Amino acid sequence: MSEVSSNSHSTELTSQYIAQVTGDLERNAKEQERVGAEIEALQEQLLALRHDHTVLVNMQDALGGPGSTPGAEAAAAPSVPHQVSAEPKQSKGKKAAATGAKKTAPKKPAAKTSSVKASTAAAKPTLVELIRGHLEKQTEPRSAAEITTALTQAHPDRSVKTTVVRTTLEGLVAKSHAHRTKQGSSVFYTTAVTSEPAPAEPQHDTVSD
Repeated sequence: MSEVSSNSHSTELTSQYIAQVTGDLERNAKEQERVGAEIEALQEQLLALRHDHTVLVNMQDALGGPGSTPGAEAAAAPSVPHQVSAEPKQSKGKKAAATGAKKTAPKKPAAKTSSVKASTAAAKPTLVELIRGHLEKQTEPRSAAEITTALTQAHPDRSVKTTVVRTTLEGLVAKSHAHRTKQGSSVFYTTAVTSEPAPAEPQHDTVSD
């Protein structure tokens, strides 16, 4: 009898362990999906920030802003061999100045390539802009899956995933740029209609008077 009871206890323990392990696996998979979606959304934001950075750098170079530091470095370089002209290490200073000039030279075509990349990237809107534009055109609520299929058909060159679209929609809802409605187990999204410019008109009238 003792052997039978011990066998029953062991089977109960193994079944409990199996249930715990399966539950942990499901939670782990859901957490991986959530973190992966957040990472993809952050990557989209990072790409947009990098694009803005390159555009600003190109504008700074075109306007002749503080990007004149390489000229200052080139002006400061020849002063070093004049001071050490009495020492036999003069050749090393000249070599260092030459190598420094060579290193600064290839930066000019890099700026050109970055401007080309910036111009090509400017033609592609971000995922947030695409989602907001799609919601503004819709008259009925749309789910994340429907928005994903519509964006995939409209932009076949971009890989749009439902998880990324859902997280982006939740971000828009958090910023009051979109509304979320629930119908049963399905979630639908609509654009947030704001009437902000209406109270601004009487203010202009009073100023004109």
